[in-house]
Amino acid sequence: MIRMIAFILLGYLSGSVLFGRVSASLIQKRDIFEGAKDQNPGTANAFQYGGFWCGILTLIGDLAKGWIPVYLYIAGISDPALMKQGLALVLAAPVFGHIFPLFYGFQGGKGIAVTFGCLLGLLPEWKPAVLLAAFFIFFSLVLRITPHFYRTIIAYVTTLICLVVFFHNWAVSLGFLLITVMVCYRLHKSSEKLESIGIKLLWMR
Repeated sequence: MIRMIAFILLGYLSGSVLFGRVSASLIQKRDIFEGAKDQNPGTANAFQYGGFWCGILTLIGDLAKGWIPVYLYIAGISDPALMKQGLALVLAAPVFGHIFPLFYGFQGGKGIAVTFGCLLGLLPEWKPAVLLAAFFIFFSLVLRITPHFYRTIIAYVTTLICLVVFFHNWAVSLGFLLITVMVCYRLHKSSEKLESIGIKLLWMR
């Protein structure tokens, strides 16, 4: 129990470090996210408004802060049944920290890159991370859903359904459910102007 609580706290605190703002302050020496429509201190805006190196540093940091707590938690437990106890909360903690960061007045980002970091922490179990990536690619290139707001929600919800129906790991499914709820809440609270949803197939102009 103590170990589980320690890793939940570690995940939340690591998630609370917004590498977008850290990278921007190191490279740009200014708040690059003021110019963003949603003012989200995430990887996409770091690339767009801070440049290549700012984006790379943000991406690596956001992936790592999700990956490290989950990976270390799993690596330290040999009993699969014991490992599942608390895994859902450990999996969700970095995303919670990123969206509600302790160090930035609980005003954080959307948590998409951090989600991938958390799912990569489950390796060698690759299915959850690949599922989410595959749905993002599918809804971006094949059945194109715009704007990003709707594409993200649909990709997360579709991934969650597949995990519940086909994956049969209640701890991972519950953890991803918590992540999905938090990401959708953050998207709902975004200051970005919401456009009407658009759906087009690959061959449609």
